[in-house]
Amino acid sequence: MVKVCDPKGITYYKFVLKNFFSRLNIKNKYGDFFLLINKNLDTLIVGAGFAGMYSLYKQVSDGFKSEIYEQGDGVGGTWYWNRYPGARCDIESMDYSYSFSEELQQEWNWKQKYGTQPELLDYANYVCKKFDLKKNINFNTKITKAEFNNRTDKWLVKTNKNELIECKYLILATGNLSTPNTPNIKGINNFEGNVYHTGSWPKKMPNFEGRTVGIIGTGSSGVQSIPIIAETAKKLLIFQRTPNFSLPARHSELPVKKREDYKKDYKKYRNLAKNSSFGIAKYQPPTQSAFDVTDEERNKIYQKAWDEGGQAMLFSFTDLLTNQKANDTAAEFVRNKIRETVKDKALAEQLCPFDHPIGTKRLCLDSHYFETYNKENVSLINISQHPIDEINVNGLKVNEKEYLFDDIVFATGFDAMTGAVNAIEISNDKGITLKSTWNNGPKTYLGIMVSDFPNLFMITGPQSPGVKSQMILSIEQHVDFIHSLIKHKKSNNYNTITAKAKNQDEWVNHNNEVAHNTLYPLAHSWYNGDNIAGKTRNFMPYVGGVANYKNICDEIVKDNYKGFEFS
Repeated sequence: MVKVCDPKGITYYKFVLKNFFSRLNIKNKYGDFFLLINKNLDTLIVGAGFAGMYSLYKQVSDGFKSEIYEQGDGVGGTWYWNRYPGARCDIESMDYSYSFSEELQQEWNWKQKYGTQPELLDYANYVCKKFDLKKNINFNTKITKAEFNNRTDKWLVKTNKNELIECKYLILATGNLSTPNTPNIKGINNFEGNVYHTGSWPKKMPNFEGRTVGIIGTGSSGVQSIPIIAETAKKLLIFQRTPNFSLPARHSELPVKKREDYKKDYKKYRNLAKNSSFGIAKYQPPTQSAFDVTDEERNKIYQKAWDEGGQAMLFSFTDLLTNQKANDTAAEFVRNKIRETVKDKALAEQLCPFDHPIGTKRLCLDSHYFETYNKENVSLINISQHPIDEINVNGLKVNEKEYLFDDIVFATGFDAMTGAVNAIEISNDKGITLKSTWNNGPKTYLGIMVSDFPNLFMITGPQSPGVKSQMILSIEQHVDFIHSLIKHKKSNNYNTITAKAKNQDEWVNHNNEVAHNTLYPLAHSWYNGDNIAGKTRNFMPYVGGVANYKNICDEIVKDNYKGFEFS
């Protein structure tokens, strides 16, 4: 490659290989052998959610020329896109927040026990403004392709606006739940009413008053939105393939005294979170088995957790996620609560999950979800035995029976953990795409790098705690680790960082071994990719615990970044 500058100082590159252009689909007026570089960066970050914003803050603070490219027109990531009725976090807001700035911790005042979507979006915008991040964010711009060039040891990245950016480091802060999954149902484009997806909800909240609404899916977003939509809809038809376990959130406003007391001891709570299994201060590892107590004592413990709300029940005993019989005690307790709540006994049984151990799919938290089924305007249509035949102009058919509605809501989740990464055509210097490398399931080193893809980093990628943790805690730990890798490379004048294939294989095997010592693989869930047709089944999160994972990462740093190759 030859660097060429015209009299105006604009930089072009002259390449020997034509196929480089064909892979990037580059066309410009300078001809096949010349390429206009619109921008040169140290670091290009994809995504302006909590991961992208903190990564940008770290990079800019240390003098790196860094920018974010964001598909939406605002920051917030998950909380920018997921605006559906009732959307809120399932981790209490005092925990689900940044810890890197003590000033930020003290001056931001959470109003809700669990951050609602509007409050979390306000928080994201507040952080963006406080740290002056917006000037380094390119909104309404989607990254479409990226290819590593081994002649420059840089990434060439293309946008949907045909801009080309050259960068030393490419950081994917694309999120684990950011690519909405719409099922491939016959006639899906035929419906003439309003169509919504909980993962890409419009900014202006639809008015469902007096309307008949059909909602497909009873996962987390369905569980949260169904009670709200049922309040105003004339009729709500709920199409359920698989019932899910859901626990009461006990959502409320956050008492000022509790908030201020928490702030005084924030350092203590943050340390407790870092040394826990799931990154949540209040949920420390339990000390006894479900069978170390009598049946009566066990039910009292479950009842206390039920009354407290949130995910407390899963932290009642040591063996709920490793012993099927222990798990059955918690599962049956929740099923009995459903039976107590739903008046129609046959309907209650349809809402009781039996196909997976409790906690092995994403555990839903709700506000009066099961009570909603006692309303006269709410109907459940079980599609487990008879799937949807087709969607037509006015509704859909199940087992030859037609259901008519004005609006349809897809609460069908996401192509989790790999979807947003695979949406970008990422290629290494040999022209091999990351997507093809992951054909049989993702392989990473620590969920941070992929072998043979130099200077490419992902935040909370597959085989990291990510979705099985308090996400912002894991985000901060990953960003700090990646930043230390980059600074180590720079201070030693290296050109590239690459994950070693041997260490990557060892880590993937360790991830799988840990998972298969639990009950998690027994469930059909997005943890395994089971919700996406044609996706190879692999258990993707690391469930060895946040504290254990952090200790492993710390030891790797002490061992001169074992498993990473600098050249």
